[in-house]
Amino acid sequence: MSKADTLLVYEKPTCTTCRKLVKLLNEKGIDFDRLNYFIDPIPRDTLVDLLKKMSMSPRELLRTRDQAYKDLGMKNPDLTDKEIIDAMVAHPGLIQRPIIQRGSKVVLGRPVENVLELL
Repeated sequence: MSKADTLLVYEKPTCTTCRKLVKLLNEKGIDFDRLNYFIDPIPRDTLVDLLKKMSMSPRELLRTRDQAYKDLGMKNPDLTDKEIIDAMVAHPGLIQRPIIQRGSKVVLGRPVENVLELL
């Protein structure tokens, strides 16, 4: 498998859903790379690209259970996509996870079985 075909998992290792995804991939014997985006933040341009490849709006990728969602008033319907993306870059907990990329294809691993679309 070429490096371009390798699965890249954007994750938070302590996240229950991320751990379920890792377990599923290991059970299927699938090689993958992991990126803890709380340690290595997702650059703004990359986040915009991931959203485009998932055909999602920034609001759809917002993690509403994160405390920053409430603290920053992210529920406000008047927030622009730029403002939402800026908040996600500054507060990675606002990004739903895991995000899985393989080449030019990207899926949100909620549910984790979505990763099967990339295999």
